[in-house]
Amino acid sequence: MKILTRDIPPRSVWALEQSGVHPLLAQLFAARGVSQPKELDDNLSNLIPPNTLMGAVQAAFLLAEAISKNLRLCIVADYDCDGATACAVGIRGLKLLGSHNVSFIVPDRVIDGYGLTPSIAQQVKDSGADVLITVDNGIASFDGVDKARELGLQVLVTDHHLPAKIQGIVTLPNAHVIVNPNQPECEFESKSMAGVGVMFYVLLALRALLRERGTWGNGQAQPKLDVLLPLVAMGTVADVVKIDANNRRLISQGLKRIRQGIMPAGMRSLFQVASRQSDSATTFDFGFALGPRINAAGRLADMTLGIECLLTDDTTRATELAEALDSINRKRRDIEGSMREQALIIAESLFDESETPPPAICVFDPDFHEGVVGIVASRIKDKLHRPSFVFAASSAPGKEHELKGSGRSIPGFHLRDALDLIAKRYPNVLLRFGGHAMAAGCTLAEENLSTFEKGFNEVAQELLDEATLARSIQTDGPLKSVYRQTELVDLLHKEVWGQGFAAPTFSEEVEVLSQRLVGEKHLALKLKHQGQPVDGIWFGHTELLPAKVKLAFRLDADAWNGIRRVRFLIEAAEL
Repeated sequence: MKILTRDIPPRSVWALEQSGVHPLLAQLFAARGVSQPKELDDNLSNLIPPNTLMGAVQAAFLLAEAISKNLRLCIVADYDCDGATACAVGIRGLKLLGSHNVSFIVPDRVIDGYGLTPSIAQQVKDSGADVLITVDNGIASFDGVDKARELGLQVLVTDHHLPAKIQGIVTLPNAHVIVNPNQPECEFESKSMAGVGVMFYVLLALRALLRERGTWGNGQAQPKLDVLLPLVAMGTVADVVKIDANNRRLISQGLKRIRQGIMPAGMRSLFQVASRQSDSATTFDFGFALGPRINAAGRLADMTLGIECLLTDDTTRATELAEALDSINRKRRDIEGSMREQALIIAESLFDESETPPPAICVFDPDFHEGVVGIVASRIKDKLHRPSFVFAASSAPGKEHELKGSGRSIPGFHLRDALDLIAKRYPNVLLRFGGHAMAAGCTLAEENLSTFEKGFNEVAQELLDEATLARSIQTDGPLKSVYRQTELVDLLHKEVWGQGFAAPTFSEEVEVLSQRLVGEKHLALKLKHQGQPVDGIWFGHTELLPAKVKLAFRLDADAWNGIRRVRFLIEAAEL
């Protein structure tokens, strides 16, 4: 493992310090591209205006007319945390803005597959709806949109995924309105907004239009949509989109409200079952505590549970749903654990111990569960530092010979573009595919798995160079001993970190005073850092370290006998 240090522009550090930013934060922010204090201002007035998001104004007109005519609206959601929060934001927001008849449908991962399909469109029609709204899906649902229009439904697609290309040309579904920052000709600055953020922006545009029309006259206060920001924050972090300036503001404002106790009853219950403190909520809670519990419903059960948890205002019902989600998540962890072990055995069998891994990894086992393939692909990617796909047999009736795969990538390898290349070179191998640079999914016939694996490795061989395949970690360099304080740990934890705005990781050479295994799979350490002792823990690592070693580590605090102490969470060692 090569430990690298980020460049820290001194002028940016100086500008941030002069504005009152803590010196350590100034260093960290500057290393992540922040050059001016105004970039850190999370005031909602600094959000990119909704009217600059292509389609948002047209969506507002469509929804305003539907509300004025008391039409029935139905949201088609996705079965991950982004889709669930986007659905909850849509339903709560539309009700706040005057809709008296809004419902939702979420596809079953096994039976329906992903997105707006013709059968889902039929279900929406059969529910009595007049307007179909997609959240976090729909940009590639050509057949589903066509079916919906054939049935007489108005179709509003809100999504953030990359549009499909047909014969090399970006092609959009024939919806009445499309809102997606990644559609052609959209000049919206935040291309990394999650699906829940897109839906929130549609609501902002709708409120602005209703305000112009005088909906809230005679001193009547307009609805406050900021109550939706806790859901927007959770969905944005859980979907691992890039934390650009606009996303950072959305997340920061959501966290502030959660810490003040302003959040849906279901979110409060999720904090409780996860044993996390909402008054000190962090992005870590979204990504590793609440998000996985919502996602578990879509992976192993029915995402309706997750959405209902985020919609209910009944505390008792919220607790019941949160506990059910927690139970499903425990089951998911058990399945993932056994799958991960088997998948790693298969992956490591692809090369000898003396060899380097192939440029890409493709794994399949008939006993794999299709709801967990994405998580397992992520674990293989982390372990071998290679783009990885994990496949499971479809459980959908009549599709037993199809495989559903989920992939995760490494920096420098755009996974969705790789699938597009494979589709061009090997026509008819991929039945369906889509996704992002770092995560994507596809479906293929089992008989074509070997062809896919061949194509996946060919593309990886061409696009990945030695530097990209070399395992490395970016850090913020040495940590001054004066910053080794629990107060600084708390300060860092309160900030917004995530994809593209990485949490602080420091690195320098330390002395290893003692080391021992705890729980048979974690390395507990006594270190000497700049002449002073400090505890360290390396989770999931069992190999002993030399007496002097360069470590990459994050700051944490633990308590012993009521006293809080700083400890290092080890991320990597340069040996």
